[in-house]
Amino acid sequence: MPDGTVEPGLPTEIDVSVPHEARVYDYWLGGRDNYPADRALGDTIAAHVPTIKTMARANRSFLGRAVRYLVAEAGITRFLDIGTGIPTAGNTHEVAQALDPAARVVYVDKDPIVLAHARALMAGAPTGRTDFVYADLHDPRSILDHPTLAATLGGTEPIAIMLVAILMYFRDADDPGGIVATLLDAAPPGSHLVITHPTADFDAKAMARVVAAAESSGIPFVPRSRAGTTALFAGTTLVEPGVVPVVTWRPEPATGPVATAEADSAWYWAGIGRKD
Repeated sequence: MPDGTVEPGLPTEIDVSVPHEARVYDYWLGGRDNYPADRALGDTIAAHVPTIKTMARANRSFLGRAVRYLVAEAGITRFLDIGTGIPTAGNTHEVAQALDPAARVVYVDKDPIVLAHARALMAGAPTGRTDFVYADLHDPRSILDHPTLAATLGGTEPIAIMLVAILMYFRDADDPGGIVATLLDAAPPGSHLVITHPTADFDAKAMARVVAAAESSGIPFVPRSRAGTTALFAGTTLVEPGVVPVVTWRPEPATGPVATAEADSAWYWAGIGRKD
């Protein structure tokens, strides 16, 4: 069952008067766990980027493809999903356990609304295990040293570290590369690193307006270039096709706008790296 332990210094009450990145993302995905402040910021950003909801769905679609690749082709059955956000359809444990019912997943988030929903919405398959750690990626040791992590993912089996649409909330001064390196250093050989990251490479002016809207609401937002995103994979060997637009990373035959989208239709870089 999800762990309810709260790390010191993390909020335990939901402040609906200010927007939160997880709830804004939930709004774009069509979820119901968001509030007027979240919707207001989501709409402001959508005014600058009218296709933002499609981009969010494209990012979510990549998560499913990545998990299916990791289970079916890389043989990964242990997942550490950090910055998971509010549970919705196609969560990591649902995708992984559909292929391997014994797969294990630990989710990590710092939003109290995610904590509130974890027990109800993250009940994994009976033969697998799904747990939740309430912690902040700014302090990766608080995640790595949490007893839930060892209990659920411990051992020598490789794991997948999922950092899907989370590192843009870290300024360069926060040393996101160092945070990723700390996580990788603790992972067994053969582990994989999954990252998606917003970028200004496709439309610098529109992305600048997105950054301004987020920052004015108190949410740090740092788009990174392809080179900057690739640098976060230091210490791994990139899986083909490397760091590419999110909609072009191993697209699966399907119907709908995401499946047929142009490479620049979703402003995210995406990739998977393997720790040797």
